[in-house]
Amino acid sequence: MIIAVASMKGQVAQHFGHCEAFLLYNTDNNQTKTIPNPGHKPGFLPNFLGDQGIEVIIAGGMGAGAIEIFHSRNIQVVTGAQGGALEAAQAFSRGELDSTGAACEEHGYHQE
Repeated sequence: MIIAVASMKGQVAQHFGHCEAFLLYNTDNNQTKTIPNPGHKPGFLPNFLGDQGIEVIIAGGMGAGAIEIFHSRNIQVVTGAQGGALEAAQAFSRGELDSTGAACEEHGYHQE
């Protein structure tokens, strides 16, 4: 399984679309890869990450539109995470990280 974490300086980013990078964690071989955020525009990032083969996305917060696109691609969304990005991915893989289900409703993030 490949888990993506929206990250900012190694920590879980609180605003999915405005993170600096995505940490990709492969649970099969414990390998990580970091890819820079290619840019924030409505609907782009969920499809971009889906094309990377991710099955889970972790972030502090995310707009409802992005959540809908991830769900339409059968990608699990975990929001409300905080702390280290790698630690969040590993915690999820152990079944120790649950989503708060919260979607950002302010600052335009609902239009992701």
